[in-house]
Amino acid sequence: MVPAINSTIAWVFMLVGVVAFVVEVWALIVAVRAPASAYLASGKQTKALWVALTAAAAFVGLSGLPLVGVGLGFGGLLSIAAVVLAGVFLASVRPAVAGHRRPPRRPSGGW
Repeated sequence: MVPAINSTIAWVFMLVGVVAFVVEVWALIVAVRAPASAYLASGKQTKALWVALTAAAAFVGLSGLPLVGVGLGFGGLLSIAAVVLAGVFLASVRPAVAGHRRPPRRPSGGW
């Protein structure tokens, strides 16, 4: 019975790690796609800072995945800090910069 429990716990940790990594990548994509002027207009830190922080969080999330050949051994408090940072970005910064969209592109070329 003990090996089955250990296997179940390993699957739960892997699932939690994958979900955390997806959240961190989502935060990174949102940080990259928002225009730099939106960060300044909403009174948040600069785009470069948020992109760097969310990229570092995504790297920690990737390196902490308990998958064979991927994990570098980061884990514990550092992984928790990374997912908290991504959560803070998505809960605080994303709504503030969401109202500031890039102007639509005009079609180039043609007539």
